[in-house]
Amino acid sequence: MKPYIKSIISCLIVWSCLFFSSCEKYLDKDPETNISEKEAFKNFTNFQGFTEELYPCIVNFSNNYWTNSFNWGEDEITSTAGNYHFIHRIDEGNFWGWQSEFDGWGSGWLNRSNFSTNPGRFNPNNKDLWNAAWYGIRKANIGLANMDQMTDATPEERKLIQGQLLFFRGWFHHRLMEYFGGIPYIDQVLPSVGDIRLPRLSYSQCADKAAADFRAAADLLPVNWDNTVPGKRTLGKNQLRINKIMALGYLGKNYLWAGSPLMNYESTGSKTYNTEYCKKAAAAFGELLTLVESGTTQYSLVTMANYYKNFYTTGEGWALPGANEAIFRGPYNFAHESTYGTAGQYSPAVVAGGDLKFTPTANYVDYYGMKNGLPIADITKADPESGYDPRFPWKNRDPRFYNDIVFDGVKFVQGAMPDIQDKENKGERDKDGKLIKVVDYRYANLMTGGTYRDIGTGSRTGYVLRKFVPLTANKYDNGWDWGYNLHIYVPYMRLADVYLMYAESAAMGFNSATGKDPSYSKNAVEAINVIRARAGVDPVNAKFLGSANAFLNEVRRERAVELSFESHRFNDLRRWLLLTEQPYTLKKSVEFDRAGDFNTTDPTQNEVVNLREVVLLERRFSEKHYWLPFKTNDVNLYAEFKQNPGW
Repeated sequence: MKPYIKSIISCLIVWSCLFFSSCEKYLDKDPETNISEKEAFKNFTNFQGFTEELYPCIVNFSNNYWTNSFNWGEDEITSTAGNYHFIHRIDEGNFWGWQSEFDGWGSGWLNRSNFSTNPGRFNPNNKDLWNAAWYGIRKANIGLANMDQMTDATPEERKLIQGQLLFFRGWFHHRLMEYFGGIPYIDQVLPSVGDIRLPRLSYSQCADKAAADFRAAADLLPVNWDNTVPGKRTLGKNQLRINKIMALGYLGKNYLWAGSPLMNYESTGSKTYNTEYCKKAAAAFGELLTLVESGTTQYSLVTMANYYKNFYTTGEGWALPGANEAIFRGPYNFAHESTYGTAGQYSPAVVAGGDLKFTPTANYVDYYGMKNGLPIADITKADPESGYDPRFPWKNRDPRFYNDIVFDGVKFVQGAMPDIQDKENKGERDKDGKLIKVVDYRYANLMTGGTYRDIGTGSRTGYVLRKFVPLTANKYDNGWDWGYNLHIYVPYMRLADVYLMYAESAAMGFNSATGKDPSYSKNAVEAINVIRARAGVDPVNAKFLGSANAFLNEVRRERAVELSFESHRFNDLRRWLLLTEQPYTLKKSVEFDRAGDFNTTDPTQNEVVNLREVVLLERRFSEKHYWLPFKTNDVNLYAEFKQNPGW
């Protein structure tokens, strides 16, 4: 046991200290320092010190490398300047690429070769899901096995410790299950030596065990640590600590995933929704949303004006992104993680420097329908009922389209571009001796052949993503000085996601667009309309309410829009058994020419001609691609631990 308690600290670490140098004296214990188990776990302060080492194991997938790849569905494609991220392996059908053994760059957050439990400020890039999950499961089990050592503690303190440990045990299992399916559910401290032969369970068996942990955690934990006696010692600094709302959120997600077609197929052989699991999911989400809507929690939907705060803050000191809407997220290390990498990876090199770029696919942007709530099946086709006009494809769209996507003509650089303008003013000539004529890079030139279009260092698709970065994060408006003022963090779960998961589980559990959990006031379509109302979009049209399956198409489209590029799409397509099906295997660009004068004041008024979509990539998947392959060394340990089918 001693190797697992070397890092136990002698005081409660608060979040304001956990990742800053002011508390390094607590974190840099002499490696030879050991204390007895009785001392380590005897009171809340000591036990919480042990427990808090689990928090850095929540991998920050949006800031884990120089550039960060976390959208692996048909939603995103990269420029051709690099081919080392897992997204490239997925496009090739080579899912082995999640493993560090196949990633020479060390760019992936699923697996890294340099995993460390040190939560120090200057090593954000050595955390990965695979190692952190197994480490976290063992650590949670060690803590739970030593609850009887916590003798100098109040009942409230004991509940806080036990609730956190149970949550983490369930959460780490759930995260592994999302990608690999059923695994051994480890709920005890395994011996470090000896013959361990734990068979893989079915997905549903694992989900039942995870649900028991999440349910127990929800019953033990408070809604807000600030309202507890131990939490008052760190008042105002408890927003990341595991609480009842987080536990209920993942209880519901765990049940919905278990009830989804892929997981139900793995467990029962049926490629349909499991209605009983969906009903359980709806009950958990309903319990959560009832608490939120009663005003007794710290959570709420942000206004559309503050929507960006879900993902980034700028010029607000050390304010952590997420506002009051983010339910679950991990620690955030320091701002410079977001500077050249995450901020720069979304903007073409002509305005932001760098090389490898991540851009929205045209086919995915098609999911952003019209402000009246109706979808457009394809940007090249007019839909009279929706009011969409392919001559003016950017007009009257869902307001989230304008918030998330840079389209042709948007003013990208707000100020001047003196370095380029000086070349013209000085009469400089290009390599062929011709006078340099300034192209106004301030405006997004995304038509076919435009200056923002470049397969190597710009947009391949005709769109640019702006959801996670302010437009001013470019080399002209702020030079390169935005880094320490800009904080980017994409949360794992936010309140809008809960509303949408409730809508899906209630509709599929009760087989109706108006299905609802008896304990919650809203039905499925009313839950979706809460999110649409916040965005300024009209409610779901009545023509989609005739059956659960008709409504499901709008549920899926709403998830695609509201949760766009937040690392949900790949797993959604998988659990819906759509990953291998067209059109979800295609990645497209939009091609067009401008017609007439160019309106820089309101680019939605610009008319286009020759509008069409072109397939850039078609992914060739088979049924084996619904699960990631385990490491060969692991499945060779013993016969009962089987590899996923096809690998």
